[in-house]
Order: sequence, then structure tokens, then C-alpha cells
Amino acid sequence: MPNIVVSGLINIETSCPIKEFPIKYFPIDYPFCKVNSCISGVGFNLISNLKVLGADITFISLVGSDLFGRLILKELESNKLPVKHIFTKLSATPQSVILYDNSGKREIYCDLKDYQDVNIDFSDLIETLKNADIIIACNSNFNRPLLKLASELNKPVATDVHVFSNLDDEYNRDFLEKSKILFMSDEGLKDRDIKEFVTEVHNRFNNQIIVVGCGKKGALLFEAENKEFTEIPAVYTRPVVSTSGAGDTLFSSFIYFYSKGKKPKEALQLACIAASYKIGEAGSSKGFLNESGILNFKI
Repeated sequence: MPNIVVSGLINIETSCPIKEFPIKYFPIDYPFCKVNSCISGVGFNLISNLKVLGADITFISLVGSDLFGRLILKELESNKLPVKHIFTKLSATPQSVILYDNSGKREIYCDLKDYQDVNIDFSDLIETLKNADIIIACNSNFNRPLLKLASELNKPVATDVHVFSNLDDEYNRDFLEKSKILFMSDEGLKDRDIKEFVTEVHNRFNNQIIVVGCGKKGALLFEAENKEFTEIPAVYTRPVVSTSGAGDTLFSSFIYFYSKGKKPKEALQLACIAASYKIGEAGSSKGFLNESGILNFKI
């Protein structure tokens, strides 16, 4: 099984269905049994899917020593997820609220607390990083030293910069420069020629694989080795409930299958099946399909 290090956000997520976007003012509603809270965050979404797929995972993150932080650690231990490198250094544990409508559209409110201001000493993790097949470094501030360390150890880095449209984006520059595998969403590229933009990204940062998640249209793959674009169509697996977490599932599933030796095209095709199945359930860290289910799914 692939050995994958994931370093990124974990938080408490509350999801609530709404009638429609834009939201019309209404003083109170009673969506019985539909307002749910769970552990989430990009990093947690990734390891949750990778565990279901069967990867050997190391997880690096930050929480507070508050009620939510203690709850997260206890829940991860109960589910046999790694907690050794989750540091209780924050003033409070991050939280998010997700509103979603019947079509699966969602709006996310993310309160990171002081997550972006706290550092991690990665020097104690060198032996762990040496054993990794790939390092997923989410675009959090505390991961900047990890990017440098991964480069020194000659370990491939994968990053998802999510909604991205500016090559001169100062915040994401380190992640763009250090990532062999780069994921992003098309949500910030609605008025752009996506292939042209991806070519510009590659020319500037020399990423070897670039994937653009395109929602219901599927995903776009760029391989630097042959300068080739491939459009991978979306697939239908089950009715859509919420699209929250779809991008994280696409990303982590691709990394899993790619790390197991699949060619990028096949890895992305399988990842599209995984992402389609995931959005059949609300909650960013729920609804995953295992490796056998993905490989044997009849499209």
C-alpha cells in the first residue's frame, strides 16, 4: 500500500440544507434531522478517503486544547486514524459552516481561528518523511517549511490550491513552485481559457502533472512529459446530495491510485468515480467508496 503523508487542516463542520440560493430572509426554519456536525477540514477529508482506499497514512495538523480539539482526538483514535502528529497549539479549534441546496450547490463559512499564525517544527518528523512515497502539503502557512524539507529529501509534493486564477498569487507561490502534482478548481477560471491558463502555470512553475476539477463537466489533466491535455468526463454513480468535499475526494483518490502505479489518465478516471460517489452524501468527510468499489464500478 502507498505510504502517504498528509499535512493540513482539521476542523469541526456543521452542514445545513437551505431552500435555495440566494437565501431569502426567514426568521426561523426547522430542518429536522438535517443539521449535522462532524469532523472535517481539507486534511481530514483527505486522510478519511485515503484510509477507506487503504493507504498507509501519516497525518500532521493543529487543533486547540478546547472541547472540539479533545473531541477530534478522541474520535480519530476511535476510528484508528493517526493522531501522533496532531498538535494542540491553537487557541481554539477551527470551525466551518456549510449551507447547501437541493441541487448540491454549497456556500462555506470557514473560521480558522489562529491556525494560520502557528508553526510546526518538522525536524522531528524527518524519518517519517523519508519513508513517504508522496507528501500532500495543503496550502496552509505552517506547511511552508515542509515544502523545503520535502525538496531536500527528494520527496514528491502534491498540493491543491483550490480556487486559483492569478499566477502572481503571493500566498500560493511556495506551493506552486514546489509541487510536482498540482490540483485546482475551475471555479476561479470561468472567464479564462483553462488550457491556456494551465499552460501558463506549467511554464512558470514547471509542475509535472496539473489537474483542474471542473465539477459536473469532469476534470482536465495536463501531463508535462508529453505536453498533453486530456479531458476526463464526469460520471454518474448516484444522486447528488452535496458537492462539498468533492474536490478533496478527487485529489486524494488520484494521489492514491497514482502512488500505486496507475498512469495519470487512469488514476484520474478512477478519481472521478470516487468523487461522483462521494457527493451522494452530505458532509465533506463522508460518503467514500473503497478501492474495490471504485475499480469494479460499472459506468
